[in-house]
Amino acid sequence: MYMLTLLQGTETTPANKEVLKKTIANLMDLLELKSPKLHQHSHQVANYAVSVAAKMRLPREEIERIRIAALLHDIGELTVPNAVLAKLPYLSTREMSVYKNHCNAGSYMLENIPAFQEIIPYIRYHHERVDGKGYPKRLKGVNIPLGARIIAVANHYDSSINPCTQNWAKTKDAAIRALLNDAGTAFDTNVVRAFIDALG
Repeated sequence: MYMLTLLQGTETTPANKEVLKKTIANLMDLLELKSPKLHQHSHQVANYAVSVAAKMRLPREEIERIRIAALLHDIGELTVPNAVLAKLPYLSTREMSVYKNHCNAGSYMLENIPAFQEIIPYIRYHHERVDGKGYPKRLKGVNIPLGARIIAVANHYDSSINPCTQNWAKTKDAAIRALLNDAGTAFDTNVVRAFIDALG
């Protein structure tokens, strides 16, 4: 475990490490209370994201940052009413606006925790697209942090094969084809290639 790399400006001690672990665990407990499916999704996205980051040969400290950001990428959905989440993906314009705010909401929830400063952009921007048509800031290409680009691919894949509404679930092959079709527009092409390589 190398979570201590997140503790920017904080003395590295066993006590600090324990506080960080408990904070993450508490946030994940809240997510599980909100939705067991969302809790499971967060763990699966974290597993995929770590595999991709490792395949891309990122430093282990960065892999750990991406793992924690992927675990917490949907923490902002704690602020989204259950009635809205239950309707995904069939949302009205107003409901979609409420849903899309979860990226900002999650980053605001963590902004006063020094240990999380480096991962906040990964959480805030995991729904950006490389063509600039994502949200919340319409960032484009390399302006989107690499961690967020990795989480975007992992999130999309898991949401496709394990959706909240089973009648639109895709097979793994169909989900991979969708990623390849959207490589270079919605998703970073290099991340998509690394993801597919990591799946084996």
